[in-house]
Amino acid sequence: MWPDLLAHTLQHVKLALAALAVATTLGLPLGVLAATQPRVRGLLLSLTGVGRTLPSIAVLMLLLPVLGVGTAPAVAALALLAIPPIAINADVGIRGVPLAVLEAAGGLGMTATQRFARVVAPLAAPVAFAGIRTAATETIASATLATFVGAGGLGDDIVRGLQTGNPAPLYAGAVTVALLALAVELLGARIGRALEAP
Repeated sequence: MWPDLLAHTLQHVKLALAALAVATTLGLPLGVLAATQPRVRGLLLSLTGVGRTLPSIAVLMLLLPVLGVGTAPAVAALALLAIPPIAINADVGIRGVPLAVLEAAGGLGMTATQRFARVVAPLAAPVAFAGIRTAATETIASATLATFVGAGGLGDDIVRGLQTGNPAPLYAGAVTVALLALAVELLGARIGRALEAP
């Protein structure tokens, strides 16, 4: 059982990391766009929220005819789940930068690009990272569903335990998922504190 558990843990982490990378790549620009373009902010945030309103298992099933089975639909479904907190927190973080600070940066002769890179991004980083932290924890927890599309992960152990009535793989898989989520949360908290430090 233990070699299988280790292999499934590695698969689980790879799936979650891939989904988080996709979600961050898409979510951060969407958050920036929402924060800087008030006219389309509501529409953008509503669209990103679709991944959260639909159950993850439903998203997986909807993606099957398009992406087939395996890693692709699992990563896509997990990324859809992870995009909303990343985009929303990036939007909130950027809009939370004090106007006086932006005016002072402008008074120093900074261009819009310089203001964003040197002032807005650093000040918004703690809030934006909180969204990535939330997304990472949720992705780790939800990646168990990848087993239903043949993508592997710790969901294989949980489902096998349920199907065979054997509690050992079920508990091993469930506890490992919980420990991974806790580890990600603790690591995220530490990084978040570092970003908030002056």
